[in-house]
Parts: sequence; C-alpha cells; structure tokens
Amino acid sequence: MLNFKLDFIEDKVEFFDATDLKVLEKKIEAKIEENKAILLGVHSVSHQMYANEKGQTYFTAVVHFKRKK
Repeated sequence: MLNFKLDFIEDKVEFFDATDLKVLEKKIEAKIEENKAILLGVHSVSHQMYANEKGQTYFTAVVHFKRKK
C-alpha cells in the first residue's frame, strides 16, 4: 500500500527591493501570481522608502503570504 501525503506551505514571507516604486510593484505582482499556483494569498504588506544623502530613493517591501482555505 502506498501512502501519499501532501504538505502545504502555510506561511511564506518574501522581501523585495528596488530603486523605483513601479519596479517594486511589478516584482510584487509577479510573485503574487506565482504564489497563487501554490494556493498562497497575500495576508499583509509592509513597505518603506529611504532617501540617501544624494537624494536617491530606495524602496523595500515585505509581503506575508498565507495559504488560502
């Protein structure tokens, strides 16, 4: 008799960065579509913007994915 067990990913946290907000959004959107295939949806998003002494901006985001039930 063959036992077959599936382990689902319950939670997944991913980090993103970019020097342009539009690029950051595209990276996150692509990962959202990718994670849909493994039944994960966005649970929360946290983001920050940093400007260095030269005025260059840097954007970061943390996206928490949870399994869809």
